Amino acid sequence: MSHSPLKIAVAGSAGRMGKAVIAAAEARSGVLATLAFDRPGPAAAALAGVDVVIDFTVPQASLALVKLCADQGGPALVLGTTGFAPEDESALEAAAAKIPIVRSGNFSLGVNMLLGLVRQAAKALPASDYDIEITEAHHRRKIDAPSGTALMLGAAAASGRGVEVEAVAIRSRDGITGPRPDGGIGFSVLRGGGIVGEHSVVFAAEDEILTLSHSARDRSLFARGAVEAAVWVAMRPPGLYDMQDVLGFSAKA
Repeated sequence: MSHSPLKIAVAGSAGRMGKAVIAAAEARSGVLATLAFDRPGPAAAALAGVDVVIDFTVPQASLALVKLCADQGGPALVLGTTGFAPEDESALEAAAAKIPIVRSGNFSLGVNMLLGLVRQAAKALPASDYDIEITEAHHRRKIDAPSGTALMLGAAAASGRGVEVEAVAIRSRDGITGPRPDGGIGFSVLRGGGIVGEHSVVFAAEDEILTLSHSARDRSLFARGAVEAAVWVAMRPPGLYDMQDVLGFSAKA
């Protein structure tokens, strides 16, 4: 029995990630990229003919697209946009009550494995002895900091220690800062050139340092993961999912 290909729309198609997603969709059997657009408004009618939209744009455009899809009862969404404000979360959750959404700050298999390792290490290594620092580097065009992946790693570390990341996050240091507080999770950011994505989590004690890291060599890595997430979410019920669900690491999967 033959099956129709999964029809995917790509938001932000003129951007670097948009182009990479289109290429990944074209290379994936059983998937057809049928619609590419930069702004959701003109594409509203055409969206009714696709199964999943993949979006790596900016928060304002993504929120408009999320509302449009939710109001129409579809299509499903794969959302790779980062930099949402805290007040945007309620809009995303409301949309996920109507349509299935996979949202992630990183669609890499390696990064999602790293999240689990960081959570386990943070749980095993006492905060009184091991300081956690997260460093990330990206290209000069990235508009948000810390990266969505760095924030995910911070949340994983905080989860391992049974605390909320915002309660212990150290986002910047300047001037006379005083001694480092016990249990703090520090974030450091580098922006420059064409760096695709570098992330490291350092557990620093007085007598040893453990570093867990991931290096992305090509953004096609994230595009392929987003396409696989689209295949996974197409037949799911409404809800807010992430790559842990897609990869079967979560109970929701």
